[in-house]
Amino acid sequence: MNDSLENLQDYFKQLRLTETSHELPNLLRKAEQASWTYREFVQEIVLYELKKREEKSIEKRMKWAKFPYLKTLKEFDLSEQTSLSQRQLNQLEELNWMEKQFNLILLGPPGSGKTHLSISLGIEAIQRGFQVMFVTMGELINLLKSREFTRKSQVLLNRIESSDLVIIDDLMYMAMDQREANLFFHLINHLYERSSIVLTSNKSPDEWGELLGDDGITTAILDRLLHRVEIIHLNEDSYRMKHRQSMF
Repeated sequence: MNDSLENLQDYFKQLRLTETSHELPNLLRKAEQASWTYREFVQEIVLYELKKREEKSIEKRMKWAKFPYLKTLKEFDLSEQTSLSQRQLNQLEELNWMEKQFNLILLGPPGSGKTHLSISLGIEAIQRGFQVMFVTMGELINLLKSREFTRKSQVLLNRIESSDLVIIDDLMYMAMDQREANLFFHLINHLYERSSIVLTSNKSPDEWGELLGDDGITTAILDRLLHRVEIIHLNEDSYRMKHRQSMF
């Protein structure tokens, strides 16, 4: 009996059903105890394998996302926010905005929860099967500048460009030179209407021109970012842009 079970487990491994092969003794025991039909037994095997594959897929996407820490939406304290209601948070959690390729801009001073909220939404997106990448603005500029000669930068930027959701933290915390602004524009242009972008910043969009240093590039970036966007100003009065679509 043991030999035949081991052989069966080996067959499962050959079929790349490794997780199921390890669980097979327990599944057989449950089948005998519950008197499963052949159909029920096959169904349990298939469901177990699908569950394990999804868990591995989520684990892989979580690793690729490169979150600096993990925070969930349940841990987000709405009681300290003056411009974000429970209804709006629920809408964000539903991720309909991603399906419509909306962007989010989270504004507010340090400690207002911008990064927490962005990470929480990223984790929720991964749980729903989306690919997510998190990067700080400083890291992003370094990646863009070193892409031509660094394999690691190429790999990470390829992941960013193929992601369903890109989170850029601390946007516009430092001034850019002409080359950096151009590289940033080309990335935003590539992501435009392909991915959703979540940006966190302590400066509102009408201040970004001072840091980008080029009116033409600033206008081009804002045109793409603000086409479909929701701007949420945490801990202060809501910041609203005119002539834009809104999801709230």
